[in-house]
Amino acid sequence: MTGPDSGPGGGDGDGHRPDDGDRPGGPHRTQPSQRTLTRNWDELLQEIRVTQTGVQILTGFLLTVPFSQRFEQLTGFQRGLYLAVLFGSVVTTGLVVAPVAFHRMLFRRRRRELLVESGNRLAIAGLAMLALTVSGVVMLVVDIVVGARESFVAGGLALALLAALWAALPRLADRFDDNPRNAAPEDEDEDDGDPGP
Repeated sequence: MTGPDSGPGGGDGDGHRPDDGDRPGGPHRTQPSQRTLTRNWDELLQEIRVTQTGVQILTGFLLTVPFSQRFEQLTGFQRGLYLAVLFGSVVTTGLVVAPVAFHRMLFRRRRRELLVESGNRLAIAGLAMLALTVSGVVMLVVDIVVGARESFVAGGLALALLAALWAALPRLADRFDDNPRNAAPEDEDEDDGDPGP
C-alpha cells in the first residue's frame, strides 16, 4: 500500500518490488522515494506530538479523579464509566506512542515505508479512541453535574462533533474544495543517501 505522496524508487531499480507481482495476481507498483518517506514520517511525528499533548492532559485529569472527595459519592454506573474512559485513555496513549516504539525497534533496518504505513494506521486508531474517550469524559461529567439522560445527549453530541471535525470534514473539504492539489513527486526525486531506520 502506498501513501498519497508515492513516487518511484526502491525495489530492484525498475520500480518492481520482489514481493509484488510474485504472488498470483499481485499488482506491480513503485516504492515511494526515501525523501518522500522521510517527509511523511516527519509530518506524522508532528501530528503525533499534538495528539500526545491532549492525551497526556486527559490522562492526568483522569488519574486525579479517584483522589477527589466526591469520588466516593459516584454511583455504580458512574464508576463503571470512569473506568471505561480511563481504559480508553490508556489505549489511546498506547496507540499514539506505538509509532515511536516501532521506530526504535526497527531502527536502521531500512523499513521506513513500514514505519510510515503502520504509523499512519496507529495514529488514525489513536484519534478514533481519543474521540471515544473524550466523549466518555463529557458524558461522565454531565452525568455527575446534571443527570444521566442529559449525559447521553452530551456524550453523543461530543462524539458527533469530533467525528465531523476529524473525519467527515476533511473528506468533504477534499471533495468540494477548488484549490489545486500539490504537485506529484517528480521522477528525479532521488534517495538522499540517508540509510534511515
